[in-house]
Amino acid sequence: MDRRVFLGTLAAGACAAAPPLKFGHREASMKMVGNIGVFELASRISGLHGVELQITAGRPLLWDAEILRRYKAEANRWGIRIHSLAAPFPKGVTIRTVDTAPEALRKAIATARFLGASVILLPFFRDNCPNMEDESQYGPVVKMLKQAAPEARDSGVVLGLENSLSPAGNARLCDLVNDPSVRIYYDLYNCEYYGHTGQSVPGVAVIGRERICAVHVKNETKLIEEPGKLDWRAALGELKKIGYEGWYTFETAHTSEAQCITATERNIAFLRGILS
Repeated sequence: MDRRVFLGTLAAGACAAAPPLKFGHREASMKMVGNIGVFELASRISGLHGVELQITAGRPLLWDAEILRRYKAEANRWGIRIHSLAAPFPKGVTIRTVDTAPEALRKAIATARFLGASVILLPFFRDNCPNMEDESQYGPVVKMLKQAAPEARDSGVVLGLENSLSPAGNARLCDLVNDPSVRIYYDLYNCEYYGHTGQSVPGVAVIGRERICAVHVKNETKLIEEPGKLDWRAALGELKKIGYEGWYTFETAHTSEAQCITATERNIAFLRGILS
């Protein structure tokens, strides 16, 4: 075979190869906050690879070294990845309480580093979400995120912003911070829920591949394939189009362990059918 043809074939093969799809589930939506048995349950869901844990929502908090060792060992035992962490702020602390939030972020980053989580979800909705037209509101948040970014980056962690901003507002906030360790944890359902009607699907392109670090997938109590606030088939098509390669984390509601297993396996099959 001609060397140029051979190299071209290799290049084409490299371009054609795609990383495996990654599916996780939010611990809270599995009704397992603070329950170390979440990994055993996750292992019974075919096609599920990870669990998103809550740092401060359960008891004990995921700050204690011995608790972290137990969680890490149990995740390894069942072959489940702790791919992301949520709820980093304890009660009374938000992303806008810039005097107390930095310490909570430092603890969250240390927790993520120990557990091997690649993303920390930073939630801020409604009154806790800065007005992007008012620098006195967004300026302190941007400054704090810029200060937290180097430690996150050195720890191999991305701070994922999930909020009630529009896609354009998210893109702007991300650009103001201007650090690859601070990106958007995109929740398309929330985009519609918080009043940005019809913007969730086109918002994928507005925010763009480089700004999206993770995606939440939910449809209230229904399967993802069923009609809801947004067209998930179209949304997944847009995520595929921009080349998104991160985690898809289910935040779906469940009534029992059995229903969680059955519904999640069906949801995974639906996503695979579109994204593969």
